[in-house]
Amino acid sequence: MVKSGLIKAGYDYLVIDDGWSELDRGKDGQIIASKARFPSGIQHVADYVHSKGLKYGMYSDAGSKTCLGLPGSRGNEELDAQYFADLGVDFLKYDNCYAPASDWIVDRYSAMRDALNRTGRPILFSMCNWGAGDPWKWAQKVGNSWRTTQDIENSWDGMLRCLDNTIGLSRYAEPGAWNDPDMLEVGNSGLLENEQRSHFALWCLLKSPLFIGADLRKLSKSALEILTATEVIAVNQDPLGVAGDLIWKEGPTEVYAGPLKGGSRAVVLFNRHSITTQYPISNVTVTWEQLGYPSDAQATVRDLHAGKDVGVFAEAFTAGVDIHDAVMVKITPLKSQQKYEEWRPWPERHTMQPSLASTSFA
Repeated sequence: MVKSGLIKAGYDYLVIDDGWSELDRGKDGQIIASKARFPSGIQHVADYVHSKGLKYGMYSDAGSKTCLGLPGSRGNEELDAQYFADLGVDFLKYDNCYAPASDWIVDRYSAMRDALNRTGRPILFSMCNWGAGDPWKWAQKVGNSWRTTQDIENSWDGMLRCLDNTIGLSRYAEPGAWNDPDMLEVGNSGLLENEQRSHFALWCLLKSPLFIGADLRKLSKSALEILTATEVIAVNQDPLGVAGDLIWKEGPTEVYAGPLKGGSRAVVLFNRHSITTQYPISNVTVTWEQLGYPSDAQATVRDLHAGKDVGVFAEAFTAGVDIHDAVMVKITPLKSQQKYEEWRPWPERHTMQPSLASTSFA
């Protein structure tokens, strides 16, 4: 992560997923790291990660077992939270396997939230709850992110499923509490280069947490370029903190947009046409009216993948978008107004429904 430049691009968490522990807890109930996987001890791993300027993340489960059948944290939240804090953990991915419906999901995730808070250590709480229980309606007071869908798959259709299940949810996200359509498949063999580019652009616009789900040792040059595209990542990290969403769709062509600090708009023009079509390039248009601008406003359009201005336009912008690809642009009015920041990519202001959780995440 350091040598490749990923940390410089903003990737500063290294997270160990399921499979890190022994099959059984110790006699004192303490979870035990696998001695075969970590012969020098897992504390050594945490210290090494921190020595590289990275933050360290681990995994557990809100059920009796993890998805691989190892010890889960349900009923042991206090013990496990303190274990993670003592290790110097900065991030916890918390899964949803081996939990009966009778054990209410809000209670299970709130229990770990409370246990983490009581340790006194700041630990980013990532709820891997697969969208169960509609977490976007209550999870803002429980965790820092929540999964909107089942696990992503290393395929075009798998990526689209996660995208489609996240459309319409941007209104629930806010700084410190984000929709998570699951990890990135950029760098894996299941997606072509253009598909990886569109996948990354869309996840950045949705303000999804950006977690690389590929072998970092085997990233191709093109995958690394996609993952470290500075101006695309800047949309994901924009300080206004408003997630983008789908604003227009006609058949397989779509437009996604979101507001940026200062009144600009980030826009993704997306072509979902079948790969067997005879006409791979589709013209996709976004109008100023769709973005909350006066139709006669002059605006600079900047190609964020190319890192260069395309020109100054009025009323609308059209780009030819290749099949399974995306064009990502930043649109900035020449005469910006403060009110332009107030536009949102949903039809009306949203009033949050009462949370099902009883206490707040600190």
